Parts: sequence; C-alpha cells; structure tokens
Amino acid sequence: MEGLGCFHSEGGMKVRVILLNGKPHQTNAGTIADLADELSPAPQTLLIEHNNIALHRSQWAEVTLQANDHVEVLRVSAGG
Repeated sequence: MEGLGCFHSEGGMKVRVILLNGKPHQTNAGTIADLADELSPAPQTLLIEHNNIALHRSQWAEVTLQANDHVEVLRVSAGG
C-alpha cells in the first residue's frame, strides 16, 4: 500500500487511502454511500461517522471522501 492519504490509479480508477475504524483502507469510493455499498451487502445496517461527525443515511450520498479521512463504521444487528 502506498503512503497514507495518497491517490493513485488502479485500472483507471482513482484510489484513495482513508482510515477506516483506525486502520488504513484503500478505496475507490467517492462518497460515504459508495463506501457503505463497498463494505456491506446490507448498508442499511450500518452507522457511519465521518471525521468525528455522525451521519444520517440521507447524507451519505452528499459526503465525499478525501484522502486521510477518518471513517468509523458500526454494524447494527438484532438478536437475543
């Protein structure tokens, strides 16, 4: 993995490195919504914080990802 925060191209797609749950993560996601789709087949089960701000699901498509962004993702599950 190249240095944290860098952009590089893989097959013509722009790849950025973010911190996901405290660890470097390479992604070509442009928005939080794209990242949620990348991370989970059921993104409606996710709670996401972007740079220390909790996001409502309606905001995900509007928030763009930049190199070095800090993203925390929690998966909500029901059970007993």
